Amino acid sequence: MPRQTDSSPIAVGVVGLGSLGRRLCQQFVELPRSELVAVSDVDPDGLAEVGDEFDVPEAHRYRSFEAFLDSAPMDAVAVATPNGLHYEQTSAVLDRGLHVLCEKPLATDAEEAYELTTRAEESDRTVMVGYQRHFNPAYKRARDEWADGDRVPRFITGEVTHDWQSYYEQEDDWRMNPELSGGGHLLNVGTHVIDAILWTTGLTPTHVNAYVDFHDDEQVFDRQSSIIIEFAEGAVANVSDTGVVARTREHVHIWDDEGAIYLEGHEWDDRTGYVIDDEGTEHHPYDGYERWLSKGTAFLDAIETGETPPATARDGLKAVLITMAAYESGRRNERVALDELYPFASDVFQ
Repeated sequence: MPRQTDSSPIAVGVVGLGSLGRRLCQQFVELPRSELVAVSDVDPDGLAEVGDEFDVPEAHRYRSFEAFLDSAPMDAVAVATPNGLHYEQTSAVLDRGLHVLCEKPLATDAEEAYELTTRAEESDRTVMVGYQRHFNPAYKRARDEWADGDRVPRFITGEVTHDWQSYYEQEDDWRMNPELSGGGHLLNVGTHVIDAILWTTGLTPTHVNAYVDFHDDEQVFDRQSSIIIEFAEGAVANVSDTGVVARTREHVHIWDDEGAIYLEGHEWDDRTGYVIDDEGTEHHPYDGYERWLSKGTAFLDAIETGETPPATARDGLKAVLITMAAYESGRRNERVALDELYPFASDVFQ
């Protein structure tokens, strides 16, 4: 894709002004290479609050997403709305010829995620997905060893725990609206672990076998799950995800014949990692995120240089496919083959 040659700041708009959207607004205000020129949200109170906080002119505060796209003077858009809006809004941004940073998940439907990825890869615009673990030096070290290296993983475990109990009890949050959420805890939070495993290892998944504890009779909102992912290279990954416990913990452990890399996280603090060598000795060289590299920084870098962003639409698609296969396996109560569920899967993971 072509690089951004204009030396003026990149004009960015943000749609969706919840916690993620507000953090992105903060980044685009603070970074010298960008200017926050417009914001959009259906909530008038939140729109006014964020607009005032970040000095966005009232004329460039939009309750209508369509008016936001048609009227705001933007080079790029960050999409931080509920999951079920990501596909249509990201598509609409690309229709306007703008760069786009889409928060995870890329979509809530496998076919729509595939269509969006195809569009992104055919476009000369930057399309980035908000998987921040791609910026973490410990995760990057794991990718250097496996996905971009010559080592072959054998055994992988991943786990994330989180407290969503009030959502399940009260059912008044957008996360419990099937049209806005598209799934439960696995799609909203567990996706980070699934993405991390796929991105760091570069393995080719073939089958998924999942137990899913659904909250609702329609089997949309999962509370917790246990997933086995089989890979063509012979590795197996075990992924556990729950939204009904009191604390947030996260890990991805990857083993091969030469040892392991352990990636760990407490609450939403920086994720850290350490290495275990082939003799079982632990080495602790990694301290966490490089603070200077935010989503906003990575997005602007990709726009300015024309290089591939750290987290691509294809990365987002891969995570969606495994997540949706896990849901389908849980509903059927049987092991499923990816290429039978999604005929295009073999092309995605090539």
